[in-house]
Amino acid sequence: MNFFILIFVLILIPIFIATIFIPYWTRRTESFGVSIPEELYSRTDIQQMRKNYAILTGILSLFVTVIFLIISTFLPNDENSISILFGAIIIFYIIGSFLVYLKFHGGMKKLKEKENWLKEKSQQVFVDVRFRDKKLTHSNLWFFISFLITIATIFITFQSYQQIPDRIPMQYNFAGEVTDWTEKSYRSVLLNPIMQMYLTMLFLFINTVIARSKQQIDPDNPEESIRKNVLFRRRWSAYIIISNLALTVMFTCIQLSFIYPINQQLLTLLPLIIAIGSIIGAIVLSFTTGQGGSRVKSATGKSGNIINRDDDTYWKLGQFYFNKEDPALFLEKRFGVGWTINLARPLAWLLFLGIIGLAFAIPLLLGI
Repeated sequence: MNFFILIFVLILIPIFIATIFIPYWTRRTESFGVSIPEELYSRTDIQQMRKNYAILTGILSLFVTVIFLIISTFLPNDENSISILFGAIIIFYIIGSFLVYLKFHGGMKKLKEKENWLKEKSQQVFVDVRFRDKKLTHSNLWFFISFLITIATIFITFQSYQQIPDRIPMQYNFAGEVTDWTEKSYRSVLLNPIMQMYLTMLFLFINTVIARSKQQIDPDNPEESIRKNVLFRRRWSAYIIISNLALTVMFTCIQLSFIYPINQQLLTLLPLIIAIGSIIGAIVLSFTTGQGGSRVKSATGKSGNIINRDDDTYWKLGQFYFNKEDPALFLEKRFGVGWTINLARPLAWLLFLGIIGLAFAIPLLLGI
């Protein structure tokens, strides 16, 4: 098997794992995008639905891998062709896994309507007015380390501008060979530091979102729910900070390679190591913490007589939140681990589109 085909297969594996185990990471009060009483989470038929989802997405994962390997044997032996195929396979897998999800989402909705689980439950919303006073994330001051490194990198770049070759590498293959060059200019040599600065600001924004996102507290056991949720936010905050520092080191090494002799194999392997490490870290966090801290061991029991307010009507297909009357911009996902936006809030759209737009605009503005 070609080396870079093997690399792409290794990248697929954690993506498959993340998809297969999503139902086990989601809150115990939500199943396939549908709100349920927590005591039903362990019911035999609902457990079987999670197993069936895992089996179907596992089969889909195996099918996608086989298709990728078969088609790759007929393509030219170059990274561009394999990369295009890999992108197409990922899109196909995302669509396929979403269709599998929709099957179980529909089944769960029908089951809920048939058995009317909420009939004898008291629905309440619990809000802790002191929730924001807690230390929900690690300090944003950690990001100043990356800012300082970036500023130092820009300073070194300008100081050593004459030492930079007239053509600078922009892309490497897995053998450490340069596959794309660009002419040296003040704009082109600033691409890496500017992207470095952009990513640091993005991660700082994500850390702020983690702290400011809508609180979701179990009214039947609020104190334990708050403890889990705070732990959930702090763990992901630490992950964001560490990931940002790792990317800062990567961009700095690439930038300094324009000036100093740095092993090209190292420059090739470093992004791969960081990418794999980030994916593994996210999977480990998901397994150990779960969405909202759902997999954190409980310190107390609960009665099950009170449940959170049923807001399924605001979750389109169980994944897309649309509520004009909710002032929250960001909130936890219904299916999976992490956060999403309130699609009914224009400001959330502006922030989301602004982040994507900047990612595309920066290379264009710098003339790359």
